[in-house]
Amino acid sequence: MTDIHRVRMGANYTPSHGWFHHWLDFDLDEVRRDFDSIAALGLDHVRAFALWPLFQPNRTLIRARAVDQLGQLLDAAAERGLDVCVDALQGHLSSFDFVPSWLHSWHRRNLFTDPEVIDAEARYIETLALSLADRPNFLGVTLGNEVNQFSGPPHPDPDPCTYEQASQWLEGLLGVCERAAPGRLHTHGEYDAVWFRDGHPFTPAQAARLGGATALHSWVFNGTAQRHGRSGAATVHHAEYQIELSKAWAAPGRPVWLQEVGAPAPLIPPEHAAEFAELTLANALTCEGLYGITWWCSHDVSRSLADFPELEYDLGLLTTERAPKPLGKAIAELTTALRASPPAPVRRTTALLLDPGDPETAPDRSVAAPGETFYEAWAQLAAQGVRATAVLPDRARDPAYLAGRGITEVICPADIH
Repeated sequence: MTDIHRVRMGANYTPSHGWFHHWLDFDLDEVRRDFDSIAALGLDHVRAFALWPLFQPNRTLIRARAVDQLGQLLDAAAERGLDVCVDALQGHLSSFDFVPSWLHSWHRRNLFTDPEVIDAEARYIETLALSLADRPNFLGVTLGNEVNQFSGPPHPDPDPCTYEQASQWLEGLLGVCERAAPGRLHTHGEYDAVWFRDGHPFTPAQAARLGGATALHSWVFNGTAQRHGRSGAATVHHAEYQIELSKAWAAPGRPVWLQEVGAPAPLIPPEHAAEFAELTLANALTCEGLYGITWWCSHDVSRSLADFPELEYDLGLLTTERAPKPLGKAIAELTTALRASPPAPVRRTTALLLDPGDPETAPDRSVAAPGETFYEAWAQLAAQGVRATAVLPDRARDPAYLAGRGITEVICPADIH
């Protein structure tokens, strides 16, 4: 019998005034008012972002005042019934990079491989985790926001690393998190090159096996909505697709956190954002093992701030004046319905065979990318009403594994018509 479970619903916290630059002139009352507006939607958690250069401006200096302000932010959230996940290495946010000066230009060093840099990152993450470990509403640390984008193309100034070095980096820093704040949900969240880009050093196996949950960032501007339109099956099932794709590598039962999902204009026009959210989340909620959904983002970005990509300004559930948008009202209604009647996930008996090459490095993982063979076959099944999952070739030959996941039929993509 399929378990019914409570899926967490939250938002990535984008301060309504000053964006993430709010750390420069931190105003706790503004944060409180932001959290009041988020809690009014019925959400139960936020994901908060510490700007790395402001918290650790020198390799051997971690600013105590910044760490204290982060604690104040968590306490303000707790007063409003909100739990908090903290992202540490920012890293990258909404097209802007925030990397300390001691990694740039005359001090150029690789953030994934330089021993002194890794030691500094470890001390920084340890400091944050230790400072928050005793707070009941502290969910855990995510190492950083899409830090994998620094590891290679298309980044204009990458920090190249190998698959082995990426694994060592992730394992080492996740170990620091666990030692500093044992038992919390410590994760790493990558943008979707980890699933779709051949040769990318961060791999599906790492994403689906390291840390306390598989953290997914699901954005339909990756070619999905361009090919299939705002209401195509591939578009409104994209988050569901990534969840099921991740299970090809994961141990059965591993939790999955839909850590970022949003409605990017103009591919999803604002007047259709609420409908897109309702369909996307309804489809994601059919997946077993879904830990939580964290919408990107809480508040719009003020248009007084320059140089953001156009789509970044209006992704919020709330305006910069903290008023709920139609999208926010739709998420609030969905959250209320979830609380009243938690969904029973669908038992998926059909699996599509995914062959990315070696399971550890996935050299041919682009077969799962939008427009490619595996992806389009899965989308076609979804359009036909088939709730499919994914399975790797070695596991497809293991009857015990298939039985454990409830899979009774394995289909090759070439057989989908």
